[in-house]
Amino acid sequence: MTQDQNTRPGPVALVTGASRGLGAALAEGLAARGFHVLAVARTVGGLEELDDRIRAAGGTATLAPMDVSDAAAMQQLAQSVGARWGGLDLWAHCAIHAAPLSPAPHIDGKDWSKSLLVNVDIVRGLIALFEPMLRARDGTAMFFDDPRAGQKFFGAYGTTKGAQIALARSWQAETVRTGPRVVIAQPAPMPTAVRGRFFPGEDRSALTPCRSEAERLLDAL
Repeated sequence: MTQDQNTRPGPVALVTGASRGLGAALAEGLAARGFHVLAVARTVGGLEELDDRIRAAGGTATLAPMDVSDAAAMQQLAQSVGARWGGLDLWAHCAIHAAPLSPAPHIDGKDWSKSLLVNVDIVRGLIALFEPMLRARDGTAMFFDDPRAGQKFFGAYGTTKGAQIALARSWQAETVRTGPRVVIAQPAPMPTAVRGRFFPGEDRSALTPCRSEAERLLDAL
């Protein structure tokens, strides 16, 4: 991880899937609100551009170019967070694997397996890793619903995204009295790369900008 060593962070926010789209917009919005942002994503260039924007606006960030599907890397990340900050004030999970649209009988086996890994199994592991850190600071976990389950051609994405949100809802119900707080939001349609793959002919000018939606979601917290 790379960090501005001259800055002492106050509240700390972890954003998984932070290099673009809603994740990047949330990271910028959180930094503007005084959070030190720990930005996790595979795309180094995207993270560096995010860091430039955060710094230009007077915020601070730590970049963690890691793949959330790498369990060992996530374990290392959790250990680093615990050692450096002792906990998390917010975790926003935006990482997703968006398998190509396909009729159910033709879903590619590799896409199915990766969807299950990234969208369900890894999330289970991240919840286990980050719950103690969120509890340490009375923190909040955020998940983002995209209700495609049961829609035609969305078999892989809809099924695994739905399972992810079901898991988050169970965690939410379990922690009402004990914490951490678990928030499940449903963002408005945005011109993200994922949506562009699903709806390539869509009029993107009619969609809500990611920054505007990120501000709405953060205001709701």
